[in-house]
Amino acid sequence: MDNSRRTFFRKAAAKAGEHVVDKAAAQLEARAAQWIRPPWAKAELEFVLACTRCNACIEVCPQKLIFALPQSYGVDVVGTPALDLQHNSCLLCQDWPCLTACEPKALAAPEEVEEGFEAIPRLAKTDLRTDYCLPYQGPECGACEGICPIPNTLVFDGVRPTINRQNCVGCGQCRQACIAQPNAIQYQSLYYINAAS
Repeated sequence: MDNSRRTFFRKAAAKAGEHVVDKAAAQLEARAAQWIRPPWAKAELEFVLACTRCNACIEVCPQKLIFALPQSYGVDVVGTPALDLQHNSCLLCQDWPCLTACEPKALAAPEEVEEGFEAIPRLAKTDLRTDYCLPYQGPECGACEGICPIPNTLVFDGVRPTINRQNCVGCGQCRQACIAQPNAIQYQSLYYINAAS
């Protein structure tokens, strides 16, 4: 076989391999719409391949926010860590104990992280449901006022809050403060796709 044919077959095999990996990543990301990963999680396929299910990040979380996914989500992700933002919030710890505890680097900050907003990872997509939010229904509330740790994110027009999605990292602190029933703050995985995203 001449060199040109060898090169052709090598390139074809490499392309086929890339296609298989891309397809696997897309399928896993579609399923990942069901959960929210801890701070600094790598892209879903990289995360699942790197995570050893050691539970170190779960054990060091001061909020007990991180839990292991159950088998019902699939054998490929069982035991991997996720965030329970429905019942708790991330304090965005300054020293990121979950990140520090992750020896296999499934949680990995970029090598160069600038000070400020860029130094905080995005955890989830946030939506303020005005049909549940009390100030949009008439009574004043203010339960979430002053709770957001990110400047210019939870902003108020009079007594009515709005969320600046450009700034919001989805930490859950406003949801935890919300007294509306059902809760006016809703979260979705970064992999969740809908018309409003």
